[in-house]
Amino acid sequence: MQISTKFSEIEESGCIAIMPTRMIPNMHDDVRESLLNQPRSLSPKYFYDERGSELFDQICSTPEYYPTRTENALLEKYATDIINKTKPEQILELGSGYSVKTRRLFDACQNISHNCSYAPFDVCEEALVESAKKLAKEYQWLNLKPLLGDYNAGLGNLPAANGSHLYVFLGSTIGNFERHEATAFIQELYKVMRVGDHFLIGVDRVKENDVLHAAYNDAQGITAEFNLNVLHVLNRELHANFDIDEFTHSATFNTDEERIEMRLISNSAQKVQLNKLNESIHFEEGEHIVTEISQKYTHSGIEEMLTAANFSITYHYEDEDSYFSLVLASK
Repeated sequence: MQISTKFSEIEESGCIAIMPTRMIPNMHDDVRESLLNQPRSLSPKYFYDERGSELFDQICSTPEYYPTRTENALLEKYATDIINKTKPEQILELGSGYSVKTRRLFDACQNISHNCSYAPFDVCEEALVESAKKLAKEYQWLNLKPLLGDYNAGLGNLPAANGSHLYVFLGSTIGNFERHEATAFIQELYKVMRVGDHFLIGVDRVKENDVLHAAYNDAQGITAEFNLNVLHVLNRELHANFDIDEFTHSATFNTDEERIEMRLISNSAQKVQLNKLNESIHFEEGEHIVTEISQKYTHSGIEEMLTAANFSITYHYEDEDSYFSLVLASK
């Protein structure tokens, strides 16, 4: 892949393709680096094939999974205050998906007659196109500028727009980064922002172990199915022969690291072929693959992360149980 310092022309879909500023590993590279070596791990980005995305949507609707509904309630309650404080000419959302919760911000803009543009930035072209069509019907005043790309490949090529920006990063996705990676990521965002721009981030909080355990081990077993689905992805993409029934879902809270660690545990000693890579893996009984971390933060830990990246905290919104935070920061 050739690294470019510019974004490409508009795609047929209407999306602007954002060129990477650095190389990112593909599945083959990731598997060779992380799955073939101890300790074994996989990037959580491989969860989200079509089936995985459907399962995650189902997880968000389970009674145990509080983050989605809590963040949505905070946005519904405080969106008008956020828009009044920022008055953005453009809202740019990192990892926008289907832009479901972001509608709270558009509703607030509409309620106070504040027009702006919206630049959803996501790696999934299908999600960008589908959400853009729906948003164009729901908010006819909204100027849509879908951006197609991977924010893990760098933010330096994001196209600049006139006026002030509100950068949005929801879903507690920052929790999928190691702590040092999270700080580095928001420092990178800080560098592309202008003085007076704002950053709205959703962050999951440290809380009772039983609440966290239930959220990642729902009674319906949807999270387990979501976790195991990544083996179907590897079987399909790498012509592998993982026996799904020979692995078990596990999600536990690491108190020392303050994070959920999701794993797949081998139920037996077994050998798995990765035919497309001409490789094989020998699993011992009880050996595991780390498939995701979900870092949780304290109130002060969130603010320390942001101030370490030179942001100024404008306002820290939280629910009455202190389960989740929305933080508005500025450059």
